[in-house]
Amino acid sequence: MCPTLLVVEDDHALRDVLVRGLRDEGFDTLPARDGATALRLIRDAVDAVVLDVGLPDADGRDVCQAMRAHGFLGPVVFLTAHGRLTDCLSGFSAGGDDYLSKPFHLPELTARLRAALKRSGPFAPTRAGDLVLDPGRHSLTVRDVEVALTPTEFRLLATLMSGLGAMVRRRELVRAGWPDGAQVSDNTLDQYLSRLRRKIRDAGSHLTISTARGIGHCLS
Repeated sequence: MCPTLLVVEDDHALRDVLVRGLRDEGFDTLPARDGATALRLIRDAVDAVVLDVGLPDADGRDVCQAMRAHGFLGPVVFLTAHGRLTDCLSGFSAGGDDYLSKPFHLPELTARLRAALKRSGPFAPTRAGDLVLDPGRHSLTVRDVEVALTPTEFRLLATLMSGLGAMVRRRELVRAGWPDGAQVSDNTLDQYLSRLRRKIRDAGSHLTISTARGIGHCLS
């Protein structure tokens, strides 16, 4: 079964190139020229989104946040005319999984989409202590209390839970949480881990995320 991609790009010529090229690579595609159309189409069976940041009716990052708020859990790959670090980090903060600066080559976009889909693919629920990660709902359950997680939080916690009690180095967490080549600052990782720690605590878990300065982090 072919993955279905929502391709959101206001440039008609580029959108057509993307739609044709991605179909040739084995994807089904749904084209959209603006944010309003994208939010309407995301209700269909969509596996991933290619999302231009500069849309005529909205900032693509705001559209991504709205998609996440409506429960979309699949990968979102941003297309942007700006490759500045601050722009890329704001895209990750909005719920994006990857980004490409224009101009780009279609094979690179295809490879990034396939990698993102593979990372977000279904897998068996993960259990560690009183924590249960549910890939279907992309959520955390703690003693029957369901906790919503962002895609990045989900990947970070899954990595920590896979080695309960073991120290996970920071570079391993960055590699698990963000796409290859992403420039992730120490502060960004710390912010995500702080939010995860708070969510776990507020849900009543006896586990917590501890830190060994200069080494890594441990769920225990």
